[in-house]
Amino acid sequence: MQLYKSLLFPLALLALTASAAAEVKLPAIFGDNMVIQRGKPFVIWGTAEPGEMVHVSWVGELGGDGVGEKDAFSDEKGAKAGADGRWQLTMGTAKGAGGPIQLAVKGKSNVIDLKNVLVGEVWVCSGQSNMAWTLRQADGADKEIAGSTKPTIRLITVPRVPVDKPQTDFKGKWEACSPETVASFSAVAYFFGRDLQQHLNVPIGLINTSYGGTPAEAWTSRAALEGEASLKPLLENWDKRVQEESPEKITKQNQDALKKWQDAAAKAKADGKPAPARPRPIAEARRSQNRPANLYNGMIAPLAPLSVRGAIWYQGESNVPRAHQYRTLFPLMIADWRKAFGQPELPFLFVQLAPFRYDRHASPQFGAELWEAQLNTLKTVPNTGMAVITDIGNTKDIHPTNKHDVGKRLALWARATVYGEKGLVYSGPIYKAAKADDDAIVVSFDHIGGGLQSRDEEALTHFEVAGEDKVFKPAVATIEGNTLRVTSKDVAKPVAVRFAWRDDAEPNLVNKEGLPASPFRSDTWKSLTEGKAY
Repeated sequence: MQLYKSLLFPLALLALTASAAAEVKLPAIFGDNMVIQRGKPFVIWGTAEPGEMVHVSWVGELGGDGVGEKDAFSDEKGAKAGADGRWQLTMGTAKGAGGPIQLAVKGKSNVIDLKNVLVGEVWVCSGQSNMAWTLRQADGADKEIAGSTKPTIRLITVPRVPVDKPQTDFKGKWEACSPETVASFSAVAYFFGRDLQQHLNVPIGLINTSYGGTPAEAWTSRAALEGEASLKPLLENWDKRVQEESPEKITKQNQDALKKWQDAAAKAKADGKPAPARPRPIAEARRSQNRPANLYNGMIAPLAPLSVRGAIWYQGESNVPRAHQYRTLFPLMIADWRKAFGQPELPFLFVQLAPFRYDRHASPQFGAELWEAQLNTLKTVPNTGMAVITDIGNTKDIHPTNKHDVGKRLALWARATVYGEKGLVYSGPIYKAAKADDDAIVVSFDHIGGGLQSRDEEALTHFEVAGEDKVFKPAVATIEGNTLRVTSKDVAKPVAVRFAWRDDAEPNLVNKEGLPASPFRSDTWKSLTEGKAY
């Protein structure tokens, strides 16, 4: 009898394991409380036993187009899992918004019923620390958190997982927005989504996938990076580091650093002083969050090709030393994401960095050149938008805490350019052209709104001009209708003008709607960061 029991247990365990392996499964991006993008075919995928048929069904009645019509729909489709166990199919399009709807995924041995699913607008929210900055860290946190019970705003956060191979899933779940769930969520993303919901009156889904202190190349696929010849040295540099770095070496470095800290902490305690900060473990280059493609692999690939409305992005600080390269890298990343999500015209809205004095030993023009790379992306890449925040930064803190206005300005771009809200001024002045006129340069702008003005009613600041000698001198800018006339007593025949051309500039040129002008230069003289590859 004992022998029978001892044989029965392994057999039962084997049966359970086989059953579990055969179950149809969904990645974390599909779950209870999720929001499905309205107006686009719904792409869904998962895993099952190889060759298994999987059926997806949904049914619901939504709020139509906002003028009383209803969108009643039902649909069922099937897909066969491939040899690798993966399946994918495309459902129809839910034209309205609201819910909840009924959504079920059925395999031969189990059924997944997704609960409390809504249809509305879905946005990917990504970048480095200023996007990761949580609501509890932002201005007015207590009041904002207390008033955040908004059950039709849904949140999901992708864990920070740098990895050297594309992943298909992550650990996370959709949750309704509440004081308990939003406090640790991205502040910029929350304010953006809240503003959209106030104006669109539809459910909003926000996917926070951000990681502090990371460069754009980490968020771009290896295939895309390899397709750009100018980025070859960047890839080769990292490949060399990976090849030369052994796990044993990293372990020894971490052990030595820990021992040094322990000795320092013990001495500080004996002296009655505060202990020093514990050192962060050094990561292997292979798994580094800064390695090209690693964050794309772990934090973007698992989301694609989800149907979404667009993306918002707050990043660039880590690329300041290679600002000129960002002119190539950033548009490449945008194109890469559009390809991954299967949406060639995916709206991509981003934040132009706040003023901050980056490296005290480097030129302040480095940050200005990053601003220029961002502005160049706005002008050359279709379906992009740029929120300028030179008036709400902190030159001594890379993390300005006014995230409310950042989210609001991104939402202005979305409301006007994505959702077609008429008559909305959604951008501050954007440099258009400059022409020499005797002893002055006349500058014209797009997005002047109700007209040009000074934010503080003082003289306009941070203008400079140069002659053929390329030596810039401080200048005076005067508003003349919808243009500026810029002159300097030290430059008789100016040929170039620059505005806010240093990373800690906090200029006061705005339009009458209060939106600040983007920094710019009229010349195309060689950048200081040109040629910096890594």
